Amino acid sequence: MADLLPSELPIVQAPMAGGPSTPELTAAVSSAGGYGYVAAGYLSCEALRGQVERTRSLTDAPFGVNVFVPSQRGDQASVRAYAASLQGEADRLGVDLGAPLWNDDGYDEKLSLLGELGVHCASFTFGCPDASDVNWLHVAGTLVLVTVTSLQEAVQARAAGADGLLVQGTEAGGHQARFLGDEVNATPLSRALDDIGEAGLPMIAAGGIMTGADARAAFDHGAIGVALGTALLCTPEAATSAVHRRALRDGLYTDTVVTRAFSGRYARGLRNRFASEHEDAPAAYPEIHHLTRPLRVAATAAGDPDVPNLWAGTGWRQISAEPAGAVVRRVAAEARNRP
Repeated sequence: MADLLPSELPIVQAPMAGGPSTPELTAAVSSAGGYGYVAAGYLSCEALRGQVERTRSLTDAPFGVNVFVPSQRGDQASVRAYAASLQGEADRLGVDLGAPLWNDDGYDEKLSLLGELGVHCASFTFGCPDASDVNWLHVAGTLVLVTVTSLQEAVQARAAGADGLLVQGTEAGGHQARFLGDEVNATPLSRALDDIGEAGLPMIAAGGIMTGADARAAFDHGAIGVALGTALLCTPEAATSAVHRRALRDGLYTDTVVTRAFSGRYARGLRNRFASEHEDAPAAYPEIHHLTRPLRVAATAAGDPDVPNLWAGTGWRQISAEPAGAVVRRVAAEARNRP
């Protein structure tokens, strides 16, 4: 287990693709004794190489890279109908909707790059890599984690040769990782850990971890480490947008919601106007992500919080603007000192 989580503290920085994750955030978590991740999602291979090299220039500690497993194509008629429903949003913001294209986020190329760079660990979300891919990474000296939400997914990951599991509860902010079935993941983290523990692989818990008490509860249910995502969004090292930070820190919205409105894949974020008004988004990722991106970018630039995806876990009210290292050390200390 020490190989899987070689950091001094059992605190992991959740990979947050699309902006918040930065080499500076990864290095800050590592410097504080935690374990960081580079988020490969949405990056080109060249940009990913640059992120890994920049992170290595900031820290000597081992860190991981998170990769998106390609999703199946969505129903194109449903995508077109959803696009038509968004035209009013585009007109109001003065932009064109994006082209709802499917792509695999450069999956094969990124796997090859990880092997070339010799990263310590590759974690996967949105699916389980093939056993041949896991074996290839093992030969390259890279450990493999798979993000799961159920025992069935964990069993598939174990069969593929995964070294460990990132167990995601419904409390998690951002995209849900479920890949067997298309339902919302409604399983609380504690129950997910109890169920998935039967797979017999080391587990890192993700979902709603904001305090030492949250971390201690996850450890009590069998986790060897906990992942912080939302807790790090307002740290100075994160590249979270000003609009997103303001919504979190000022409590502009009262609760979170799990929705496909922004990307075509279920994700938890603050319930802003866009999330409330577009509950009928189809299951089509990344097509819907590309379709809505110009809307989200334009609204963010205009300082309008009612349109962008404002990812947040259920514990978002406890967020702080402390440096990342302070957050990591505080959560670890609280967990250690809690009876």
